[in-house]
Amino acid sequence: MPKRLEEMLTDIWTPLFLAWIMVLPYISMAPVIQSKTLQTGSIVGLPGTGEGERVLSRAKRGWVWNQMFVLEEFSGPDPILVGRLHTDLDAGAKNIKYILAGDGAGTFFVINDKTGDIHAMKRLDREEKAEYTLTAQAINRDTDEPLEPPSEFIIKVQDINDNAPVFLNTPYHATVLEMSDVGTSVTRVTATDADDPVYGNSAKLVYSILEGQPYFSIEPHTGLYHFSIPEDITLSDAVGRVKANDRDIGENARSAYDIIDGDGIDAFEITTDPQTQEGILRLKKPLDFETKKSYTLKVEAVNVHIDPHFISRGPFKDTATVKIAVEDSDEPPVFSSPTYLLEVHENSAINSVIGQVTARDPDVSASPIRYSIDRHTDLERQFNINSDDGKITLAKALDRETDPWHNITVIATEIRNYSQISRSSVTIKVLDINDNAPEFASEYEAFLCENGKPGQVIQTVSAIDKDDPKNGHFFFYSLVPEISNNPNFTIKNNEDNSVSVLAKHNGFRRQKQEMYFLPIIVSDNGNPPMSSTHTLTIRVCGCSSEGVVQSCNVEAYILPIGLSMGALIAILACIILLLVIVVLFVTLRRHKNEPLIIKDDEDVRENIIRYDDEGGGEEDTEAFDIATLQNPDGINGFLPRKDIKPDLQFMPRQGQHPAPNGVDVDEFINVRLHEADNDPTAPPYDSIQIYGYEGRGSVAGSLSSLESTSSDSDQNFDYLREWGPRFKRLGELYSVGESDMET
Repeated sequence: MPKRLEEMLTDIWTPLFLAWIMVLPYISMAPVIQSKTLQTGSIVGLPGTGEGERVLSRAKRGWVWNQMFVLEEFSGPDPILVGRLHTDLDAGAKNIKYILAGDGAGTFFVINDKTGDIHAMKRLDREEKAEYTLTAQAINRDTDEPLEPPSEFIIKVQDINDNAPVFLNTPYHATVLEMSDVGTSVTRVTATDADDPVYGNSAKLVYSILEGQPYFSIEPHTGLYHFSIPEDITLSDAVGRVKANDRDIGENARSAYDIIDGDGIDAFEITTDPQTQEGILRLKKPLDFETKKSYTLKVEAVNVHIDPHFISRGPFKDTATVKIAVEDSDEPPVFSSPTYLLEVHENSAINSVIGQVTARDPDVSASPIRYSIDRHTDLERQFNINSDDGKITLAKALDRETDPWHNITVIATEIRNYSQISRSSVTIKVLDINDNAPEFASEYEAFLCENGKPGQVIQTVSAIDKDDPKNGHFFFYSLVPEISNNPNFTIKNNEDNSVSVLAKHNGFRRQKQEMYFLPIIVSDNGNPPMSSTHTLTIRVCGCSSEGVVQSCNVEAYILPIGLSMGALIAILACIILLLVIVVLFVTLRRHKNEPLIIKDDEDVRENIIRYDDEGGGEEDTEAFDIATLQNPDGINGFLPRKDIKPDLQFMPRQGQHPAPNGVDVDEFINVRLHEADNDPTAPPYDSIQIYGYEGRGSVAGSLSSLESTSSDSDQNFDYLREWGPRFKRLGELYSVGESDMET
């Protein structure tokens, strides 16, 4: 037999045998499709049998079937028997006729109307149509009336390996760097096969390299996804993408990916890109090149939406192998512990070692490490560290009561690459020593009632200690040795780190002694023990019959009977308020009596001095009002004062007129003085009144004789008469004076 014919027969009979094995379960399955109008039997379907074979039947329920199988590309000389239909009504009756309808009925498939045998009449191609849906029915041959309701079934075309694999996107072009590591991914090739991927191995592909060995290799089964990633890749970053090809479209092409096996199942995860339907591999745990240099994953892709009608054609999934190579990166130093806890006693000596931190370079180069302290976490420079070995020493004295904990950050730096640094937190616990004496918990002030009884508790005293002993505090109380036999008071231990102060007798009186001072010694149980002395102040007070303190002052005896402390405070408040009102009243009266003098530095017309001074002559502009000299018309008008407002309105004085000839100057001045004294608008003090005006641009110059080098006898004052009536009178006065002197 020729080899090609032998292979063809093998391809034909092997699927046919498998088809027979697959049909057998349907013959023995429980019925799932039943006739609506059963009479005495039903149609059953059997695989192809010989003419003389016995056909099994049931009396009241036919065997249920829903599919048959036929091998594709069958091209024998006779039609191939697909299966046989039979009804329980056919018990040798000649009037039963079988009919067939549906996909390919009468063309691809025909039925023997007497025996119910179904034959395939033409070659079938699974890649063109994978299955056919037909309907079979038994009718009366004479009347064509249906004896059974129609039954639907499917004929599936069984696949044979009649399609060669096809590469996608050929030809492939790839590049690779020289000196690349073994295992470096170069490219990815993908081939598809139109044969059925579910039935048999017709669509299973095996890859191999025909040329290029031994420099290149290919994963033989899936085409192999290969990725290379650095070991310092960030968590959740994408490592790579894989894609499962699906000839469906839309929702039917949606796939879900999962990692089902491999040594990296805990280090990686995969999600589906809803847009491209690709599987995105992401890092889930940190990588370490020095620990593991590669990973292998088995990724499965599964259809999300599967049509129930085609569930039997499954499984609708496929797998691929993904290899991930980890590349070495220059990593920062790694501390032996992420955090450190050190303990040191608070009395440790300066420069003593309190602990050590260690770090190493995880890279193959193993760079030496230099240690330092982040001074932002140790602003007071309490600690130092040896840069070579990481030993931490004490730089300043410690005090647990001030800072019981210290948190510093230690930095490890690679000497060969200063950019590679790591940090570790170091917590330092300061251990306690007994270096603090106990003291009173608060500033106690005790009160003793005058009507108190002996043994009465005056005050309960407790203590605190800044130290923190492991077994807790235990305090001892005692009176100072000098007054251990105090006649007035004693103490009693309450067994709870407190004591009660008791009175030894009654009859305490404020008049006799208002206050008592009781020194108490408090000691702890440390090693060595520490102690301190505190004085308790005890005040003698007056109390009610119920023991409620009412007054603790001796002065309380002079208070009226029944006058409470609140009433006393109210009386004192009223007295203080009255004093404040009196002070305010006196202050207001004083301000009211002061004259209201306006001080205006710019108003030179009212610049009047405040003492008796007759002025300093013509040039003294600060002792009199020079308004008259500035305004010749002002001497006849009324110039009221601007610094005060008179209470009564008076008529202004008549303007000053030149004195008649021959008037005595002394009398003239007295008259003017009298008018000034009786004028309420005039200043209340003496002031020189100006009675003349020299005019503007006088050629006479100054009329003062103080600087004159000549005597009065050498002067002639007749020219004054020509200056007007004001100077005419002045000339007459001087002329009269000369006549008197000559006489």
